[in-house]
Amino acid sequence: MSKSFIEQVHYIRIPVRDLNQSANWYRDVLGLQLLSITEDPYAIIKVNEGPFLLILVPTEDETFAHFTINNESAFSIGFTSPDLSGFHQHLIDNGVKVEDIIEDNEHAYFHFFDPNGNKLQVHW
Repeated sequence: MSKSFIEQVHYIRIPVRDLNQSANWYRDVLGLQLLSITEDPYAIIKVNEGPFLLILVPTEDETFAHFTINNESAFSIGFTSPDLSGFHQHLIDNGVKVEDIIEDNEHAYFHFFDPNGNKLQVHW
């Protein structure tokens, strides 16, 4: 097959336990745009100017948007930031569980967790 029928990734769904708290956290702490909380219910979060969305889906199940490798959690959603150190400190200042910044082969990143325990990564 030479041409893909898929144009781009439009959204990723993230399980959350408290929809309103989570929607506010993604808006207030990460600085993303909360477009709406629907009646279904779920929250639609816009990631900057592109077409990419995060959809927060409430669940009572003990489930996460990450997976494990050798019984260690591994992120499945990675963000970029032009100010990695500043963002790291911002998250610490807002009481977010963050891991240390790792520098590896001229690449730097760190992991952090949303209020529901979803492991996320940011790098530059």
